[in-house]
Amino acid sequence: MLGKFGDMMGKLQEAKKIAGEIKDRLDNTVLSVESAGGDIKIDITGNRKIKKITVASSLQHGDKTELEAQLMKAMNLAIEKADTIHGEEMKKVAGGLMPGLF
Repeated sequence: MLGKFGDMMGKLQEAKKIAGEIKDRLDNTVLSVESAGGDIKIDITGNRKIKKITVASSLQHGDKTELEAQLMKAMNLAIEKADTIHGEEMKKVAGGLMPGLF
């Protein structure tokens, strides 16, 4: 009984270590997305932290409502892209430690 528990604890410790490594890698992975024909650009990490938002000067003098809508669209695209990368990395770890889970 203790042997199985020890094996499980070892796997949990390994999973924690690997999860930390993945978090660090995702913190350093910057994804870029564009919206409004490239007039809005957002850089986001794989851990879903916005690093930079760039708005072309041509949009800064236009309709406030349209600018807000385009910013929301771009941010949602950035988050979706980051979610995809984040999910793929976590599946790699879970699949390696607990085969058949994903």
